[in-house]
Amino acid sequence: MTVLNALRAELTAATNRLLATTAALSGSDVTAPSLLPGWTRGHVLAHIARNADSHVNLVTWAKTGVYTPQYPTHEARETEIAEGAGRPAAEQHADIAASAARLEDAIASMPAPAWAATVGGLNGGGHPAWYILVRRIREVEIHHVDLDAGYTWAAWPEPFVWRELHDSMAAWPREQSPVGAVHAGGRRWTGLGDGPAVEGPPGAVLAWVAGRLPSRDLGEVVRLRDEPAGRAEGDDQPGPGRLRLAGKPPAAPRWPATAPPGLPATPPEEYP
Repeated sequence: MTVLNALRAELTAATNRLLATTAALSGSDVTAPSLLPGWTRGHVLAHIARNADSHVNLVTWAKTGVYTPQYPTHEARETEIAEGAGRPAAEQHADIAASAARLEDAIASMPAPAWAATVGGLNGGGHPAWYILVRRIREVEIHHVDLDAGYTWAAWPEPFVWRELHDSMAAWPREQSPVGAVHAGGRRWTGLGDGPAVEGPPGAVLAWVAGRLPSRDLGEVVRLRDEPAGRAEGDDQPGPGRLRLAGKPPAAPRWPATAPPGLPATPPEEYP
């Protein structure tokens, strides 16, 4: 048994939650602003649908061995989103459902050896094909929140949260980091750069990493504290001179790479 079955089930559940949200949207809902600057909900919906088709391209690449880019170009990706943004709510919902079904069909027909093929995203960098499932789950969960239609970071399932925190920390851009450590749910990632630590519940910390944490939660749900040099591993308590800082954490660096380094070539039994 590998991680593939678990990831496929997770993707199906995430997609069904998204479809429940999109089924309830009206025409005015679709034209309202999303949480992404400059994008309406229609832009987000169009992106989610075309992203599913882009992952079909990656599955095709892995299956056939013929280079099939996720998107032809950045410009083509943006054009498709802009052209699809103004469609009626029912059409948006149907498109997301149909594109998700196309992706599921492509995944279901994938020969087992093809999951070890190397594919890559629009921004370069390669990863084993099984990680396509992780990337698509990420797109669905993050952009479901971006719709600002009742689904928030607090609804993210625990497996998704821990996997994304793991991958984000593994690919953390240390040279751009405004913090030195991240603490979430009893887990700690240190050596991320210079500066204080960020701490909070796992889902909220992931929302901070992804730039999806509402400003009202900065400093309250997710906080700053100092991270003294020379701190012993496992020493999670402030001592003399270890002042806990209270306040809003700075913005996280740009979302890390498409895939973390060092992924196993073949689907592992568990991930991470």
